[in-house]
Amino acid sequence: MELVRGAHNLHERHRPCVATIGNFDGIHRGHQAVIESLHAAGRRLGLPTTVILFEPQPREFFMPDRAPGRIMRLRDKLRVLRSLGVERTLCLRFDARLAAEPAEDFIQRLLVDALDVRFLMVGDDFRFGHRRRGDFAMLQRVAENRGFELERMPTVSYGDARVSSTRIREALARGDLSTAEILLGRRLRISGRVVRGEALGRQLGWPTANIRFGQHPPPMRGIFNVAVHGLGEIRPGVASLGTRPTVNGVETLLETYLLDFSGDLYGRTIDVEFLAWQRGEERFDGLEALKEQIAADVTAARTWFEDHGYLKANTVG
Repeated sequence: MELVRGAHNLHERHRPCVATIGNFDGIHRGHQAVIESLHAAGRRLGLPTTVILFEPQPREFFMPDRAPGRIMRLRDKLRVLRSLGVERTLCLRFDARLAAEPAEDFIQRLLVDALDVRFLMVGDDFRFGHRRRGDFAMLQRVAENRGFELERMPTVSYGDARVSSTRIREALARGDLSTAEILLGRRLRISGRVVRGEALGRQLGWPTANIRFGQHPPPMRGIFNVAVHGLGEIRPGVASLGTRPTVNGVETLLETYLLDFSGDLYGRTIDVEFLAWQRGEERFDGLEALKEQIAADVTAARTWFEDHGYLKANTVG
């Protein structure tokens, strides 16, 4: 898959194409249905598939303190899009300039001139352009005039409601990994580069591989049983995702203790797969109480892995 960062990096070879636009947070089963439809249109028209994303996501730009947590980082989003056979991803920087661009100009500049879109799929509620004036009806008028096909995104339901990123965030927030997995169509995975922290885990006797999130942390907190990819064989572990309230932490970190492993992981990229939720994030009365709880969490994780047959095979998958 080719990643194009910014419309200024588009060239003649990127046009024409079939395309879709959205945040695609989680790339859940509904998004997967969109990509399947896009592939079908691409095969019918003999054109490559292009997914158009925004970074940061518009709500993160307009409401940085109130935007919902991200299900998926850009790195993971690109990995899943690649696995789904998407040929190109165009990542547009969402900034003040793009936010102020009139909807008509966005259509002409990007969809018509830069990409020469022949088939476009967007949601009924897709809004774009200055003051969100652009909508499906506007795209319909342009599509009729410009001669490209326009379709609504298909609706995929589970239970009595539509599969959506909001439903997945709600499931993750309550520790319901099973529902999140069904809606996503796979287990949640978070990847990142292992960074140096305050070495608190090492001081307590439980060294961890730490991943930072910056301004857009996931919508969940707690202790989880995980499988860690990227170290050769897949390794079982127990992970803490949160702000570390016992030590008055502010930044959200993913801290993963790997069972029966020793080694320097700083600078390496790992992929943490969430298997089961143990408990929520808690504040403890001092480091000794925290140390005892970590020991209990590791014991509980080891029991869970043994009960599920993972440690016997010395692998998780």
